[in-house]
Formats: sequence, C-alpha cells, structure tokens
Amino acid sequence: MKNNRRDFLKMAAGSAMAAALPTYAQQPKGKQAKLSKSVAQTAIPRWRGFNLLDMFTMRSKGEFSEDDFRWIRDLGFNFVRLPACYRVWIKDGDDYKLDESMLEKLDRAVELGGKYGLHVDINFHRGPGYSVNREFTEPFNLWKDKEALDAFCFHWQMLAKRYRGIAKEKLSFNLINEPPSVGERMSRADHERVVRAAVSAIRQASPDRIIIADGLSWAREPMPELVDLGIAQSCRAYEPMLISHYKASWVDSKNYPEPAWPGNSWDRKRLEEHYQKWADLAKKGVGVHCGEGGTFNKTPHSVVLAWLRDVLEILTGHGIGLAMWNFRGSFGVIDSDRADVQYEDFNGHKLDRKLLELLKEFE
Repeated sequence: MKNNRRDFLKMAAGSAMAAALPTYAQQPKGKQAKLSKSVAQTAIPRWRGFNLLDMFTMRSKGEFSEDDFRWIRDLGFNFVRLPACYRVWIKDGDDYKLDESMLEKLDRAVELGGKYGLHVDINFHRGPGYSVNREFTEPFNLWKDKEALDAFCFHWQMLAKRYRGIAKEKLSFNLINEPPSVGERMSRADHERVVRAAVSAIRQASPDRIIIADGLSWAREPMPELVDLGIAQSCRAYEPMLISHYKASWVDSKNYPEPAWPGNSWDRKRLEEHYQKWADLAKKGVGVHCGEGGTFNKTPHSVVLAWLRDVLEILTGHGIGLAMWNFRGSFGVIDSDRADVQYEDFNGHKLDRKLLELLKEFE
C-alpha cells in the first residue's frame, strides 16, 4: 500500500480525473436556476459534500474509511473537506519533527478522493498557534507570535511540496478553521499578515494551488482586504446558532429556546441578508464556498429540513456550494442518532433519507 500511495502522488499530475468537475460558471440546475438572475460565485466549482473527521483532534488516528469516499460519490456529491490537527503528524511536541506514518494516512485520504472523483480540501482545524478546539492550549499565538507563524508556514509549505504534483482541480488548501473576531486575540491587520504569509509559503512550492481562507468571526464575515490575493473565502451554514447548535455541549446552549423556523428573530429575509455580503464578495471575482453547515441532532427534524431548504436555496442561488459538517455522525446523513427520524438501512448504517434527498435536490 505504501508504494502504491507513493506512485499515486508521483503520477497524479498527469492522471485523468475520475469524474468531471462542475464548470466553474455553472448555473444551478432545475428549479434552483430561477432563484437568481445571475450566479454571483463563478471563480471555483460549486462543491457539494461533507467534512470527514478522521484527523481533526489530537486523539485522531487518521483512519479514513474508503467506504465514506465511495458512498459520498455514489450518493451524488463531489467534495470532501478534511479538518486536520497538525499535532497528529508531529513528534515529541516538536513543530518541525514530522511523523511520516501519520502524513501517509493523509496521503491515503487524498488518494481516495482522486480514486472516487471527489475534490479534497485539506483544512487546518488546528494549526500552530490557533484552534477553536479547546482540547489543548497552543504555546504561541498564531496572530501575534513569530514562532507560531513560522511553524504555520512551515507546515503549509511542507504539504504544498508534498502534493504539488496533484492538480488544483483535485486538491485545495483551507488555511485555518474559523479565525476569531477582530479584537479577540488579534487585529484585522494581524489576520491579514498571517494569511498573506501562508499564501506566499504555499505558492513558492505550488503556485496554482487553490487556497481558501475562512472568514473572520468564525467564518461569519468576509475579508474584502484579501481580494487582491486571488484566493477563495469560506463561510458557514450555522446561523442561527439557536437552530444549528441546540443542546450542543461544546457551546453555551443551555438557555437556547426550543428551535422553530422561522422564529427567534430569524427568518428567510434575515438569512438572505446574512449571505448577501458573501455574494457581494463573489461579484468581485472571489471564489466563495460554505465549508461547514448543518444542525446538531437535538434540533427537531422538521425544523432542520425547513431551515436547511432556505439555506440551500440562498447559497445555490449565489452559486455557493456547501459541505455538511459531517457525513456519519450527529450532523450527518448517516448514523446521526436523531430521536425523531425514521431511518432506513444503508450498508449496515442508518440513513436519514429525507435529509439526503433535500441535499440532492441542489445538485
């Protein structure tokens, strides 16, 4: 397997794509085409798919399942995002001491994406100096400290060199998951400096790699100051949090009211206003993708479906694709453990057919 994976990495540049990617200027199909007179986002494909979480915490083993890649392809999707924790591929807590065995597991995920015609997006869910995940306190601050930024650029350049033979149509890099709000650990200038440094490090090794930067305030706010860089930007489909994170233990949700859609000061119009700023950014030629979205499994299923339909109609009308937070698990279409869903069997797993069919409407 090791030799086969290495052969794949060497030959990927010249290999034919396993499945055709969307035309970058593709209009939404069917009835969704009527939602917008002109699609704002045409700089990158309207990727549709899921996050795969096999490397996203320090406890991760990197055991990506080939079934996931095959099933995502077979169900009609074209994209996987891999939130990754850089600390799983370093040794002895040394940012510059690499564990090749763990990097080979990331290689395998990239290989599986190519095998099944899925675009793979590698994201640092934890990078040197920053993560929204509180399982570990980074010794330096990515936004302020040279030590963290140097390590951050080192790791991105390492991956850029490692995968430079793979076409940009197959692989993209998403710099860091959900930077904080301005004033919380960083200024806007701090953030811009970090992004520009990382982009430069990547492009030294892989000049045409598609690079994506999550918006500020946990991917809520676009960054027009980065338009000249020629990178894409990523938003989220979690608004309102009252719906998406109802009874979620990792946020302060104990006082969230029972979800309703529309309800609690949110409706379709407010959602449209929220995403309009991303459409306005896209009209400047910036690629926009929604890198995460969905709802935790405690939100009533009827509310999930009503809210998500509005989200998908708005995003699709702007030409913006969506990756659900997970494929299998509490936000996913498989094994989500919702109490109010009649599941059907899917290769020994529990499939949420109604959620899947809603997502498939927006091919």
